[in-house]
Amino acid sequence: MAKRINWYYRRNNCTTCAKSDAYMDQRSMTAKEVVDARKVKLGKREIAAILRGTSKVYAMRGKKSVEFDLKRDPPMEKVLYENLIGPTGSLRAPAVRSGKTLIVGFNEDVWKEALA
Repeated sequence: MAKRINWYYRRNNCTTCAKSDAYMDQRSMTAKEVVDARKVKLGKREIAAILRGTSKVYAMRGKKSVEFDLKRDPPMEKVLYENLIGPTGSLRAPAVRSGKTLIVGFNEDVWKEALA
């Protein structure tokens, strides 16, 4: 049975988003809701709403990956947002929410672990 993602925030013509699209296609994964990052900017207030009910956050930039356990060891707000917000002041793309997990950025190994 294919895995269903609750929410997928992506940008057209983004190489990292293209990698996440390919990953999802290869595994027949679909998203219940897809949001175009070029049309919908998500700042701190909107990110806070997405984080409600989230227990794990994975954030990647290049090969660097960090994991936050929001239930057991919540990070300082500043540290969390530094990893989630890009230079435009909006949530970085790609981002997916599956159950109680939010993943920002793409790293195949992290996606495999987080979406298992």
